[in-house]
Amino acid sequence: MAQGGIVEGIKIDVVRLHETWMELVFPRQRTAVHQVLGKWKPRTRADRVKYRVWWALGIPLVAVLYPLLLVGFVTRFSARRFDGARARLGIIGVVVLTTILWGALTALARVRLEPEGFVAVGAASVVAIVSAGLAALFVKVGGRGTTVVLAYPFAMNAVFLPPVVAALFDPSMSGVLEGSEALAIYLLDNVLFVAGINEWLRATYSLEGIAFVLMWVGIATPLGWFLGCVVTLADVVRPRSAPAEENPDAAD
Repeated sequence: MAQGGIVEGIKIDVVRLHETWMELVFPRQRTAVHQVLGKWKPRTRADRVKYRVWWALGIPLVAVLYPLLLVGFVTRFSARRFDGARARLGIIGVVVLTTILWGALTALARVRLEPEGFVAVGAASVVAIVSAGLAALFVKVGGRGTTVVLAYPFAMNAVFLPPVVAALFDPSMSGVLEGSEALAIYLLDNVLFVAGINEWLRATYSLEGIAFVLMWVGIATPLGWFLGCVVTLADVVRPRSAPAEENPDAAD
């Protein structure tokens, strides 16, 4: 993709993002050049002041949202792959494929780990398989709210849970635990300090055993909500039927 094409795609997306912001208050702002009435423009002095103030407020917002928009484009591309696989395989096919994947991990745990580790990985794999099936079900049910609130979090848990549980019992995967501990410390010190939540968590729980699993469930669920929201943003700014979407390399 030529440099000019990338720059042009970025300009189109930035303009659409800002026009979407403007349309929250003022009518006929987004892609209004194709409408019979054209873009609405303020006529009175008071409307012009409000219009310019709202326009200016949208600049820093666009600067913050545009990186998230790019994440949404990438996530939507991956989600389409999953949705295409789900459509071909069906919910049962997704469950079978996930069973094969995490069943292989469980079989490996049977060879490498002590009985309690094997049972734990097996239980996590069952939860992940059920989560994958539920994610596919909620995607099939349709509706943006259902997909964002339920499908994405279940999908994230289906991906994260078995390897994290395996790391609890496999010394060769101790790096996962060390990374999890470092991440937990960062989140406690920089995210969960509000209202003393970090102090309560430190006093109530020790980061070992099931606490690692709960931590990753707690991370995977809001991560799913976040990805669902940025995909929604991508759909608003660049609908799938838009011309730019026919060539996703323009800005992705």
